[in-house]
Amino acid sequence: MTRSPLIIGHRGASAEAPENTLAAFRAAIDAGADGIEFDVQLSKDGVPVVIHDATLERTGLRPEAIAGLTAEELGQTDVGSWFNRKHPKLARPEYRLEMVPTLERVLDLCGNFDGLIYLELKVNVPDYRSLAVAVCDIIRNSPRLPQMIVKSFRLGAIPVVRHYLPQVQTAALFEPSIMTMLRRRRHMIAIAHEFGAQQISLHRSLASRKLSSLAAEAGMPVTVWTADAPKWIGRCRDRGIRALITNDPRRLSETASKGI
Repeated sequence: MTRSPLIIGHRGASAEAPENTLAAFRAAIDAGADGIEFDVQLSKDGVPVVIHDATLERTGLRPEAIAGLTAEELGQTDVGSWFNRKHPKLARPEYRLEMVPTLERVLDLCGNFDGLIYLELKVNVPDYRSLAVAVCDIIRNSPRLPQMIVKSFRLGAIPVVRHYLPQVQTAALFEPSIMTMLRRRRHMIAIAHEFGAQQISLHRSLASRKLSSLAAEAGMPVTVWTADAPKWIGRCRDRGIRALITNDPRRLSETASKGI
C-alpha cells in the first residue's frame, strides 16, 4: 500500500450501505479502500460483535441494549432496514437481511483482504478488560493480525491488549473534548505513549500540522476521522497523515488515485 493517504472505510462504506454490516464492508473493499474500520463490543454471552451504539434503538429499531442480548439473538436482528428508510435513494431489499455480525464473521469476510483493519473497542461498560481479552483471543491466530490496529477512547484498554497480544498494533483515540483537559495538543502524544499505544487516531479538528509533525518525530503514525470532503486528501498529504477514515471510501479512493 503506497497511496497517500490510505483511505479507510468508516464502519465500512457507510455512505452507501448500512454501517457495520457485511454489506458495508464488502462495499468498501469493492470500492478499493485501503482498509476498513469497525466497532466491537460484547454481547450478553461474552461474544465480540460488530456494532457502534450501546443499544439497538437507532440501527435495529428496537430498544434493547447490546449487552442484554446474546450473539445469536443479535445475529437475528435486522440492522439494515433503518438505512433503507433513512436513505430511500440508496435502499436495497437485501439490506433487510443484514444482521449484527460477530467479529469472527467480519474477519472471515476479510479472508482475502490485504488492507488495514481497524478494530475500535466500544467500551460502554466499566469492564473494558473483558472486551479487550475477548477480542485478543479471537484475533491472535488470524492470518490478518499484522494488518490490524486495535484502538479505543478508553486508553486503559490499550495496555490490556498489549499484555495479551503484544504483537498487535494499538492506537489511542482522541476526540475534540480532550482539549478541555489538556493545555496543548502535544500532550496527546505523551499520553498515548504512556499507555503503550504505537499510533494515534484523531478527530480531524485536532490534526494540526504541528501535532502531525510531533507525532512523526515520536514515530507514531496518525489517522484522522471522519472526513468525507475530498479536500482532506491534500490536507493529509501536506501534514504527513498516514490514513484517513471516511464514510465514503469510493469517492475518496477515486480522488486519492487521481492525485488530487
